[in-house]
Amino acid sequence: MTTDELSERVLVLAPRGRDSELTCTLLAKAGYRSIACACAEQLVSAVHEGAACAIITLEALAPAAQRELAAMLEAQPPWSDFPLIVLAHHGPAPGELDLGNMTVIERPVSPATLVTAVSSALRARRRQYEARAAIQQRDQFLAMLGHELRNPLATIVLASEPWQERTAEKLEANLQLIARQSGHLTRLVDDLLDVARVTQGKVRLQREAVDTVQAIEGCIANLASRFEDHGIAISSATTPAIIDADPVRLDQIINNLLNNALKYSRAGTHVTVTTRVHDGTWEMRVRDEGIGIAPDMLPRVFDLFAQADASLGRANGGMGIGLTLVARLVALHGGSVRATSEGIDAGSEFVVAMPVGTVRRVAAAPPVRASVDGTLSVVLVEDNADLRALSKSLLETFGCQVEVAGDGNQGLELILSTKPELAIVDIGLPGIDGFTIAERVRRSLGDSLTMIAVTGFGQQYDRTRALASGFDAHVIKPLRTAAVHSMLDQARAHRTALAKPA
Repeated sequence: MTTDELSERVLVLAPRGRDSELTCTLLAKAGYRSIACACAEQLVSAVHEGAACAIITLEALAPAAQRELAAMLEAQPPWSDFPLIVLAHHGPAPGELDLGNMTVIERPVSPATLVTAVSSALRARRRQYEARAAIQQRDQFLAMLGHELRNPLATIVLASEPWQERTAEKLEANLQLIARQSGHLTRLVDDLLDVARVTQGKVRLQREAVDTVQAIEGCIANLASRFEDHGIAISSATTPAIIDADPVRLDQIINNLLNNALKYSRAGTHVTVTTRVHDGTWEMRVRDEGIGIAPDMLPRVFDLFAQADASLGRANGGMGIGLTLVARLVALHGGSVRATSEGIDAGSEFVVAMPVGTVRRVAAAPPVRASVDGTLSVVLVEDNADLRALSKSLLETFGCQVEVAGDGNQGLELILSTKPELAIVDIGLPGIDGFTIAERVRRSLGDSLTMIAVTGFGQQYDRTRALASGFDAHVIKPLRTAAVHSMLDQARAHRTALAKPA
């Protein structure tokens, strides 16, 4: 009997007369698989092998049998709440019988009533099996997440240790390595947050006319060096097309599919990207000659937490977050994505289909204002000492006079006493949080300074709350030089506006 068949069995413990035989016959006619047990010990053994529920007559529940069943039920894993259906000529007295998830049916019982009770118990048990599968997938996902995080972290730590001669060339190589691995960590965290936001319906598309050839070629160019490093060729044959899409999200779709092909391909193989437009649908195919996908995995390849192979030998594997994100972003655009593969070692192909839509041209973006020279007074509130020191150094490089605070109360006091032109404030702080700082600063100093929230809290709710609290902008960590330029420009522009006569 297979594992699935065992897990669907109905166990029957009715030792008097032909009760077991008749019950099993009734269940068979209703389409249920059952097995008669001679004693409580045999029933407990069958539960451990796999079962959906048990039907037990009250007279079979002698004290010794109750103890065996109670011990078995006590030892269940957290996901399990094994259903028992007890048949009795009269209900047990209060406190006489306590066996957890137990339904008592008075005898004589009609066939329809018994079948209904079994059907209900099976539905409940199947939900438990689903919960078990979800827990197993979650645990596997978390294990893989730990693996994926440790690899770049270990590389960064090792590159930072003074274990080798610090020549200029080696320092430059280590800095490049740290930058690459930090970028990998950032992409991983961004994908996790984006999956959560899409799942919760918090992603809103910013549609515009997108040149698909330009988008694909740009993504390929960005990844070209990684493909070359792995000895994998990549080429494209694209049909010119303009579609109505969110350009940022389309880049995510393309990049994740290309990264997936890269991870699961071997040196010496080829990845191709082709497109076409047919019946108002834009179609993109990403084909690789990699490890392929097993038939049983194909229906689940876009599921969050689903992994084809969690073995230690999967050298380039990831967690499947990228493919989940692809499926959900494509669905937001009203499209679909599917995976095909001839099996293990036969490569795979991912096909994205999105409606062209009514293409709306967007107005040209206003020219970017050049930075205005001049020193800015800045207060930086950040509780992470290393990040605080690095951020202070970066701001000073751009000509700022910077004072720092390590918790919320110190930060509020420093801002109110020094009245800086720019306050850069973390949200999650000891003492009082960044939202409270912004609210109190605005009450005391009004619009006399620019306030920027720089935080790891990146949900739309966090951004909305930050702006409502008084921040002028909400920037997600890690802080990059381009973002620093932008916030300094914003603060200088605000200073200039305040200086103009009314």
